[in-house]
Amino acid sequence: MKNKIVAIVGMAGAGKSLVSDFLVKQGFAFLRFGQITLDEAKRRGVAGEAEERKIREGFREKHGMAAFALLNMPKLDELLESSNVVVDGLYSWAEYKVLKEKYGENLKVIAVYAPPGLRHKRLENRNTKQKNDENLRFRSFTKEEAISRDFAEIEQGDKGGPIAMADFTIINIFSIKAVADALEEILAQINDSH
Repeated sequence: MKNKIVAIVGMAGAGKSLVSDFLVKQGFAFLRFGQITLDEAKRRGVAGEAEERKIREGFREKHGMAAFALLNMPKLDELLESSNVVVDGLYSWAEYKVLKEKYGENLKVIAVYAPPGLRHKRLENRNTKQKNDENLRFRSFTKEEAISRDFAEIEQGDKGGPIAMADFTIINIFSIKAVADALEEILAQINDSH
């Protein structure tokens, strides 16, 4: 396999979508693991973090903690046939292990970090800043919802492992330009490694 997967990990509001969008502009195909949850929420006619959590947990009960990697793998393989792929939102340690076992060195993980207070502020009223967000990439959370999601993702979602094992980390506390500059350096290293 010559094409690469760059998986973006981080807590809600850290800037995963910002980094993913930058990679799409560099020619990467886009796959959002969590879109399965949002599509199911739309199908059921429900909304909000509490309802989304029920759906996420339901997928994991049925398919295990690697659910989102397993459910998205056919689409990932299809995209890899013709392009590098950015995966927005690698969630659990089990997902990381499944992807690493299958794709090996063709998988690179970038963690995006921002402190909780800044992330929570970004998440408030975020959807009002976006137009035509049919895939719900930029939904808003209250501070309480954001904190609750943080705890659930760490305690039940096992999200810390992929962040800790990331090949690269971007600190997203300054500017969009600083993120873009850091990502360009990372891409150069990824390209040099193959």
